[in-house]
Amino acid sequence: MCGLGLARTGSVAHHGSGEIFLAFSTATPRRGGGADRPCVTDDGLDELFQAAVEATEEAVVNALWGAVDTTGRDGRLARALPHEPVLELLARHGRLR
Repeated sequence: MCGLGLARTGSVAHHGSGEIFLAFSTATPRRGGGADRPCVTDDGLDELFQAAVEATEEAVVNALWGAVDTTGRDGRLARALPHEPVLELLARHGRLR
């Protein structure tokens, strides 16, 4: 689901890009009187998947919005996302609430 969240923000996950996803669960459904543990059933997976996609998308957007200009190796400059032009663009397309 992380891959879908990244895709919503423009990632295409090129070879060597560093996107690695791993998911696992230690929960088991109760069978035959065992301990009562919370477990996501098949019916609840869609909401769980949607939440994972939306959380990943929001994390990427938050990282972009909070970034600052950074100077790297050999003086290379990576500029942060310019807030004012982005806000103007969002307003023009009715995306601000």
